Amino acid sequence: MFPSIGMGEMILILVIALIIFGPGKLPDAGKALGKTIREFRRASEDVMDDITPKKELPPNPLRTQTETADTGAEQSVKQ
Repeated sequence: MFPSIGMGEMILILVIALIIFGPGKLPDAGKALGKTIREFRRASEDVMDDITPKKELPPNPLRTQTETADTGAEQSVKQ
């Protein structure tokens, strides 16, 4: 996605951001950027969930046996 960014490039980006936003607004700008990335990731996951077909799992035989036993026990209690 992104080319690899080295330590020197990261320091340069942080220095430029510090000059542009100043020390007071830099945490707020970072928080807003993080929130934006998080919302974008959630939205893209929702779109991918809508696009990709759902895999239907076969019924669990243990669950069906337990449910039949439960309904049998309930019927015997009602009588």
